[in-house]
Amino acid sequence: MTKPRKILLTSALPYANGSIHLGHMVEYCQTDIWSRFQKMNGHQCYYVCADDAHGTPIMLKAKEQNIEPQQLIDQVHKEHSDDFAAFHIGFDNFYTTHSEENRQLASDIYNKLYAAGHISKKTIKQAYDPEAKMFLPDRFIKGTCPKCKAEDQYGDSCEVCGATYNSNDLINPYSAISGATPIEKESEHYFFKLGDFKDFLQQWTQGEHTQSEISNKLQEWFDAGLQDWDISRDAPYWGFEIPNTKNKYFYVWLDAPIGYLASFKNYCDQHQVSFEDYWGENSDAEIYHFIGKDIAYFHTLFFPAILHGAGLRTPTAVFCHGFLTVNGQKMSKSRGTFIKASTYLKHLNPEYLRYYYAAKLSNGVEDIDLNLEDFRLRVNSDLVGKLVNIASRCAGFIKKGFNNTLSATILDSKLKDFAQQQSETIRQHYEQRQFSQAMREIMAIADKANQFIDEHKPWVLAKQEGQQEKVHQVCSQGINLFRILVTYLKPVLPELAKKAESFLAVEPLQWQDSQNWLLDHKINKFKPLLTRIDEKQIEQMINDSKEDLEKAGQAVQSKTEQAKQDFISIDDFMKIDLRIGKIINAEQVEGADKLLQLTLDLGEQQKQVFAGIKSAYSAEQLIGKLTVMVANLQPRKMRFGISEGMVLAAGPGGKDLFLLSPDSGAQPGMKVK
Repeated sequence: MTKPRKILLTSALPYANGSIHLGHMVEYCQTDIWSRFQKMNGHQCYYVCADDAHGTPIMLKAKEQNIEPQQLIDQVHKEHSDDFAAFHIGFDNFYTTHSEENRQLASDIYNKLYAAGHISKKTIKQAYDPEAKMFLPDRFIKGTCPKCKAEDQYGDSCEVCGATYNSNDLINPYSAISGATPIEKESEHYFFKLGDFKDFLQQWTQGEHTQSEISNKLQEWFDAGLQDWDISRDAPYWGFEIPNTKNKYFYVWLDAPIGYLASFKNYCDQHQVSFEDYWGENSDAEIYHFIGKDIAYFHTLFFPAILHGAGLRTPTAVFCHGFLTVNGQKMSKSRGTFIKASTYLKHLNPEYLRYYYAAKLSNGVEDIDLNLEDFRLRVNSDLVGKLVNIASRCAGFIKKGFNNTLSATILDSKLKDFAQQQSETIRQHYEQRQFSQAMREIMAIADKANQFIDEHKPWVLAKQEGQQEKVHQVCSQGINLFRILVTYLKPVLPELAKKAESFLAVEPLQWQDSQNWLLDHKINKFKPLLTRIDEKQIEQMINDSKEDLEKAGQAVQSKTEQAKQDFISIDDFMKIDLRIGKIINAEQVEGADKLLQLTLDLGEQQKQVFAGIKSAYSAEQLIGKLTVMVANLQPRKMRFGISEGMVLAAGPGGKDLFLLSPDSGAQPGMKVK
């Protein structure tokens, strides 16, 4: 047994103006599994979190509901707490950033940064709503995109073409709060001088504190130069006032991560735990943040710099994960795949989702997909057909023939040793957050256990004279293998483990218990542990998700309407603008297996297109070719850049893919009819 470690874990703070959905649950399940695993191994591990309870959106939503912000965050806190508890997320403390501990810590950290010269003041011009009498964050300004002219776009980026810009670049801007045209107004703001910490951050982000994918991405920030970070907001604002100022408040992203410290401080004060042992500059404890990749820069640049500047220790590591898709697509409210945690819980066991996420998660930042049919089949196969099936098919024989007492001898020592020897391999997979590999190893043991039972056929032996002891040994070995499997799966399936412990009449399982074997041990009556998922349960969950939208006053298309969308009218087809384009440049796309980046001359303009034709053409082959392209396709933001159209090709795919080429005499820009 290794020396117990001191570990503190956090998950990103859910925002206190909306419900928890299945996308959020990826992170909380991932962190909780790791927390439970560490605790099973005897380590002093704490898992804390809090609601992110500040900011303009909360202030405005409370005003819309005609309640105080405190009432809103209290209501949401209860809802979040209930959802997390139902999913067996074992926080040691789930708190709120609107707390006295957070106010004191944020103020103290700010004062230390200010005293050390890391805070500057600057007068800036901002958009101001003259009717609402408040400065407007970019997300509360809308207008027409200055690049693609799409309407109703946010003040910082366009969701149509992906362009980023300043809110004053918008065409016909208006306030999303009052509808008034914003005016420019000056205000003095406070800035954190992030550039003061460039050397520290470059070293910190290139070590083991961040994943390699994140380190590489952060290099773009260093290359561009670290900019001062605006950490203040003007009244009215829901948050903490900045010390020694008037009507100036901490920007929510300053006090939110400090909320990790505040939640732990609250726990420490209640349980006589030393806060300094974990957050002091000389702490030897391990601190890990689990977050989504979209907020990596806050947690790997701003937050470590603030902590370092205030004389506090920095995290041991920040673990980023990807996004969740459902059925291969972004979660959709109209399709019913934007599923709230509470809606899921009305229909399905939360441990099904915990297991499915574990079976998908690695220690990288890749997105994971919740394919609902694969989810149903995998849960039914792995958890019901393999795991629970071992206990259910053996327990009856032990009860009927042997007074619920396991055999005092072992039938197959090799199988026993195999199951127990996998402990270290599986432990390493958990430790490295390679949960999917751990699940594969565990299910491989389950397969061998079921094969063992199938080979010996206790239901046949029970009918043969003189074979009773063998029945006893076979089924006792099955029960013991089930116990080992439950031990390995306990971080993922804590509720099933609790029921199994009751059935097995054992103390709460710890990781080292996988090395024990129950001999001549009396167990309790077996009760069903899990049931199969029925297709109707998933259908009802999706339908309920659509109903949630209807209750919220949002239109949901019927299946008939969706079916109609599979067809287009001749009028729709006539809108397609097909043009002859000459490929004047073609390049490989770094990091893409199928794409080539094409530049097409359309006569009066040029367009950039990312085309999935790399399997059939080299970049050199294409330069100078004429082809047909859709010239009026809505620009699409890809991670490699903006694709402004589509070239047309035919064929079964792979090498057998052929660009459509016009007859001789065609010229770039000509319309195809």
